Amino acid sequence: MAYVPRTDGTRFARVNAVEGPYPFYGKITTSPAGRWEQLAGGRRAIVDPALLTSLAAIVGDTLVLGEGRFEIIAEIEDIPGAAGVESAFSPRVFISAQWLEATKLITFGSRVSYRTYLRLADEAAAEPIADKYGPVLRPDRIRIWTAKRDREEMLENLDQLGRYLGLVALIALLLGGLGVASAVTVFVKQKRETIAVLRCLGATSRQVFATYLTQAIGIGLAGSLLGTGLGLAIQHVIPLVVGDFLPVDVEIRPSAAAIGIGITTGLWVATIFALLPLLEVRRVTPLAALRAPYEEGARRPRDPWRWVVSLALAASVAFLAMAQAPSRMEGMAFAAGIGATLAVLWLAAFLLTRGIRKFFPHRLPYVYRQGLANLYRPANQTVALVLALGFGTFLLSTLFLIQANLLRQLRFDAGVDRPNLVLFDIQPDQIGPIRATLDSLGYPLRQAVPLVPMRVQAINGHQVLSGARRDSVTGDTIPDMTSWAFRREYRSTYRDSMTATEILVDGAWWDDLPDRASGDGYFAVSLEKDIAEELGVGLNDSITWSVQGIPIATRVTSIREVDWAQFEPNFFAVFEPAALTGAPHMFVTLTRVEDPRMRGRIQRILVERFPNVSSVDLGLVQRAIDRIVGSMIMAIRFMALFSLATGAVVLVGAVATSRFQRVREAVLLKTLGGTRNQILRVLLTEYLALGSLAAVVAVGLSTVAGWAITRFVFHSDFTIPVPELAGLTAVLVGVTVTVGLWNSMEVFRATPLEVLRAE
Repeated sequence: MAYVPRTDGTRFARVNAVEGPYPFYGKITTSPAGRWEQLAGGRRAIVDPALLTSLAAIVGDTLVLGEGRFEIIAEIEDIPGAAGVESAFSPRVFISAQWLEATKLITFGSRVSYRTYLRLADEAAAEPIADKYGPVLRPDRIRIWTAKRDREEMLENLDQLGRYLGLVALIALLLGGLGVASAVTVFVKQKRETIAVLRCLGATSRQVFATYLTQAIGIGLAGSLLGTGLGLAIQHVIPLVVGDFLPVDVEIRPSAAAIGIGITTGLWVATIFALLPLLEVRRVTPLAALRAPYEEGARRPRDPWRWVVSLALAASVAFLAMAQAPSRMEGMAFAAGIGATLAVLWLAAFLLTRGIRKFFPHRLPYVYRQGLANLYRPANQTVALVLALGFGTFLLSTLFLIQANLLRQLRFDAGVDRPNLVLFDIQPDQIGPIRATLDSLGYPLRQAVPLVPMRVQAINGHQVLSGARRDSVTGDTIPDMTSWAFRREYRSTYRDSMTATEILVDGAWWDDLPDRASGDGYFAVSLEKDIAEELGVGLNDSITWSVQGIPIATRVTSIREVDWAQFEPNFFAVFEPAALTGAPHMFVTLTRVEDPRMRGRIQRILVERFPNVSSVDLGLVQRAIDRIVGSMIMAIRFMALFSLATGAVVLVGAVATSRFQRVREAVLLKTLGGTRNQILRVLLTEYLALGSLAAVVAVGLSTVAGWAITRFVFHSDFTIPVPELAGLTAVLVGVTVTVGLWNSMEVFRATPLEVLRAE
């Protein structure tokens, strides 16, 4: 615990004892400047700004660390290779290594790690040396790290963000293409008379098609240039959002190649999606200027160019999916999923029209029968609308589900009445005095949990960290046990019962184990589900643990699922009490103090009486997590916003494609005596049926797609947010109905004579 006597403030901190010319690369900057070189000159400390803020301290104050006293000579501005977010939970304190022993911070149970930095004359020799000596030092739990591996780890950590951004980009592209197709469809319908007049004046179908295609390409190019400019502008905001999470400074440099790819991709997507509806321009004859309704409803021979363009469109989508996906296989899977989605939506629309025609509800009132009958009328747009609405809804819902599951992993629950002050590194003889101190202040201990540090020594009789080998009896190859689960130090506990944050998923707890009295030389241990998978063990497997060099043989008798998002003492391994009661251990205790100022006072009292005991104010931790997670959530939602905005435009455009047909039909009903209320209910019934079918089918498909992408691309657990998904479905149906009715407002403004004259 870091303690400033002047302000009487305390804060859990991470002490770094430095010796030698650290760092080799870059320079540590401080405020005031140039103080890093003075660190070794005496009992001095350089601290994170967060520590000064939380302790209301200033440069020049005295800082107490354990039993050592130091003068704060500067605050840290920048450390090469360190991310700013590192200081959010435990601010860093740097002192000279020569004064570490005076603090008496290193005792039994202290978490201490040692790092030695080497600078080689030949930088290229770093990797060969690491490869040669890494396996030799690994059994002694010494890890060799290089700058190259540090970069690779950072890139691996950024990989999930890259996957999410790639997925958002792909969905935005597809939604944008769908929006282009819908807009061009409406545009062609509006220009049918103009096209027919041009044909009457001698223009060929190719000339007219080329004219409108040139317009589409020009608009696509303008949109691509505008989007590229917007993207370049947004890049300057990204460092403000993610800068604290990266150990390097982010510099924005425009890439000519990236700009070229962006413009080319945008132009190609706009063109290929516009081609399919533009092919209708070639089918408009000069006679359409005189009898438009007949031309629109007439049957025509199939256009072979539609097949060519459709194949090119499918190939483009597959190429974009493979280009944006982390791997070609995932891209092909995504493209196949898109094809399957369109097929299911088409089948759903086909079954809807056939089902309504075959099982028509004749007993319904006229307006509802008319609305449903419109779904299978001649030249109906049911299939096209369900495909457009459903596909847009599918993409939006898939993005929503992925975002919800990614954000779920970032949320922590501190609880309403749960402990918010944690004390640890408590020696067994200090439990009584600490309990008495807290009782005298009116805050009794809620939990006192024993902690026993240990390491895995052997699994099923095979020593850990001895490399891959062949079993002498069975001849089976035993895998090299060198993952983090085998190397790490475990802080385990023992208790009689489970806690509220645990669920037993396999096996039985101590009280329910049969024949425990007979004994087999093994103690019972319960493992957390993920660590059991990482260790490759299950029920009845044996694990030998090394506790201060003493082997303790255990047998796995149960597997637990732990809710790590709860601020509770959770453990990978929980032992039956008989296994560890005699082992050297320390305690972590928990209590709840509502008043933040009182929590600070209790921490100060404990630091003065028990210098070795550390404490963590979970309220501060929760606020730090909320701040960090808030930045990450903002980044994720910021990127998703573009797709959502594009999706809203797509829904409007998809519904607008059939506006003209509905206007004519509604005016015909008005001519036959239909009232405004009747026409409104007819339109409402039709749009409600279309929106409900498209939304329900698309959301169902998106659930499958969201599960597959979350599970196999982001390697995360997937849960269905049922209330939010139901709300999204209702919103999408509501948007479809609202936009449909809004687009049909012309029905109520136009008179029958105006439409008849237009015909």
